[in-house]
Amino acid sequence: MKLSMLLWLMSVLPQPLADQTCLATTVYLEARSQSTVGQMAVAEVAMRRRERGQWGGTVCDVVKAPHQFALSTTSPNQDIDNVVAFQKAWDIAGKSILNWGLPVDERRFFVPHADHFATASVAPNWSRNQRAVTIGDHKFYSIN
Repeated sequence: MKLSMLLWLMSVLPQPLADQTCLATTVYLEARSQSTVGQMAVAEVAMRRRERGQWGGTVCDVVKAPHQFALSTTSPNQDIDNVVAFQKAWDIAGKSILNWGLPVDERRFFVPHADHFATASVAPNWSRNQRAVTIGDHKFYSIN
């Protein structure tokens, strides 16, 4: 399936199915080769951003915000062709959404306070002098 098809589905699906599709696709694009913990951490950053409302009011708004996640930087012609990896991303997205529906003191956090991440081999300007937690190929930062 092409990313363009998933983007179209995201635009017509009802909530909360659209948000799970957006989050699953983001986890797939950003971290499909990472561990479950690494994938949960990516989902956590998106959910934290949604909760704060700085990047949008829905998960789809957050992960589609320009230059924030792979959904806004990946070609719509990209094939989403690893069915096993997408199913895992779908499950992680669902678990993450359920987790964020809990009261704050009952949630499970993998990267507390993190609202940004980058590939560990890259050092974006905003990451300078920031403490980071590394999980797999990503560094997670608390910037805001």
